[in-house]
Amino acid sequence: MPVASGPPEASVIELISHLYVCQGMSTYRIGELAGISRQRVSRLLVRAGVPVKARGAGRSRQRDDERAAIDDLMARLYGEMGYSSAQISALTGMPERTIRYRLRACGVHMRTRGRLNRQDRLTLPADALEQLYVHAGLSAADIGRLLGVSRQVVLRTAHDLGLPVRVGGPEPRYGPTEIELVDALYADPLVRQTLRRHGIGRRPAGGQIWERFPTPIPVRPELARELYLKCGLGVRHIELLTGQPAQTVLRVLRVQGVPRRPAGGRTPFLRRWRAGCAGSPGPSAASRS
Repeated sequence: MPVASGPPEASVIELISHLYVCQGMSTYRIGELAGISRQRVSRLLVRAGVPVKARGAGRSRQRDDERAAIDDLMARLYGEMGYSSAQISALTGMPERTIRYRLRACGVHMRTRGRLNRQDRLTLPADALEQLYVHAGLSAADIGRLLGVSRQVVLRTAHDLGLPVRVGGPEPRYGPTEIELVDALYADPLVRQTLRRHGIGRRPAGGQIWERFPTPIPVRPELARELYLKCGLGVRHIELLTGQPAQTVLRVLRVQGVPRRPAGGRTPFLRRWRAGCAGSPGPSAASRS
């Protein structure tokens, strides 16, 4: 489409090439200045022998001081003052997705989204939990009643702290009465094969779940089905391997139409582990990997 008025096309091509190569302008911006479409700008650049990068590839541009100041402000609001990306969006008028993208580009560690952040989960003091659960031998339910929390909070905190969590049910004839659940999960052959097939590496046990997984591993439908059905894991086990909250895993399974196991009892993984412990030759096999 010829330009309605202005210099000859050869001069237009020369100007466009200069703006694109020397000034670092985008094809969008050049199109606005020249009054032509972005596609037209790209065609003229190709005709001039200028290599045009793929859309979205981007090129190095001079740092915008105003943009840098806004990025620094957003980083302080998010990292130091605890503002959410939605609150920063309301203050700046930028889309929330843009804010999260720019914060990541600045190297800001992003918190998990949702009503409750993983970092803000209710936890228990490590010393008190170790005394009551490990040394005094109280059950998770008893500790929950004493401390005013649920049994699930007690068990989750014990897992996060790397405490040896007892398995419910009758004691095995041989083998350990306590296991390190994370180590047991990684030691299971079915789990190990599935994680390897999906390219998921091992994360050391111990510490809060959000410390082990600063960025949770995406739980895609195929991975969730394999871990839940083929490997026989519970949703909490999948959380320990991926960092994704158990409720998120449940939603993925529910969307796929995977029926949930009845409440209570052991998962197939725990039964398989207990059977392996019972079949060991003696207490010497109780050493953890």
